[in-house]
Parts: sequence; structure tokens; C-alpha cells
Amino acid sequence: MSRQRAFNRDVVLEIALREFWRHGYEATSVASLTAAMGIRPPSLYAAFGDKRRLFEEVVERYQRSHGAFSAVAMTEEPTAREAIARLLREAAAEYTDPGHPPGCLVISAAVNCGPESADVQEAMRELREAGKAGIAARIAADAVAGLLPEDTDAGALATFYAATVQGMSTQARDGATRRDLERIAEFAMLAWPGERAGALEGMPENLEGTRAGRPAVR
Repeated sequence: MSRQRAFNRDVVLEIALREFWRHGYEATSVASLTAAMGIRPPSLYAAFGDKRRLFEEVVERYQRSHGAFSAVAMTEEPTAREAIARLLREAAAEYTDPGHPPGCLVISAAVNCGPESADVQEAMRELREAGKAGIAARIAADAVAGLLPEDTDAGALATFYAATVQGMSTQARDGATRRDLERIAEFAMLAWPGERAGALEGMPENLEGTRAGRPAVR
């Protein structure tokens, strides 16, 4: 029997990643995967097990590569505010990078799943919840350290920023530009405790009416 041509595992795994990223888990078939990867179904099963296990490996690869910026931002910055601001800025760049599909694979790849793929949907939900918990932990730590008011609702603030990131991913898939997403990031940071008050303090005197909640005097 003739042997099938060997393939570079990293190369075909990256191709599979982009297929799942572009089309989602359920809409990506074994046939479309093997066509894009340039291999036959027996080779896919031999190398990766099945579609479900291939997707697990793809997600791990995504978190180590394209999606690594979020964990890096949350660990490298000295304060929660700086970490979240960096996370949003880098999300704007990454989600609109023309070198790969738009948005975030973890956010979008398992949105429309039937009952047979409920475990995939739950796995992606757990990853998103873990990310949100990480944001909440950084916020809570800053509140304990006195960098934020003691009564800061870390859970609610983390949920807001997690929702912002998810919305940015969806906007990118709908065609938003990097600058569009950067503007979302800028406005989102105004929700940071004390941020809006600080911004208003810097307004010129002829905007005093706006500062008081009234139309500015022209």
C-alpha cells in the first residue's frame, strides 16, 4: 500500500485554526478542514483524533499565539486600570489585523451550536468566564491596595469590560476598523472609577455648562 505524503503538523494546525476562526466550530466540517489542510480524512484522524479534539488543540494554540495578548496585559501591567486599558488597545489591533480572520476565536467560534456541540459551547463559555474572573481579581486587588475605592464592585466592572471586549470582537467581524475599536476602548475607560470626573476637571471654563450636565455655552 502506498503511504500518504507527510505534512507539517504546525502548518496544518494553523490552517485548521483559521478555518474554525473564520467559520465557527459547527459550520466547519471535516471535509472543509481536510481540503484546506491539504490532507485526507484518515490523516486528520490519525494526527488529531477527531474534529472535537482538533478544535481543542486549535484553541490551545490560539491562546498561546493570537490570543496571548490578553493574559500578557493582565499580568505585566502594574495596575488593573493600566492592564485593562492595554487589553482594550491590543484587542483593537488584534481583532482587526488583516493577517488573520477578524475578532476573537474564543468569543465567536461556538456561538451557534446545536445540542450535539453543547460541550464545545460550554468549554468556550468557561474560558470567557475565566478571563472575566481574572479581570475581577485584578480590580479587587487594587481596591484592597487602596488604588480604587473600597466599595468598587469588582464583579460588575469586570463584567462591563468583558462585555466591551466581546462587543469589540463582534464589531470587528462586522467590518469595524482598528480606529473604530480604539474609540470604543477610549470611551470604555471613561467608566473607570473616578475617570470621568478627572476628565471633566480638565475641561475649559466655557464648557462649564457641560460639566454641570447642561448644554455648553457657545
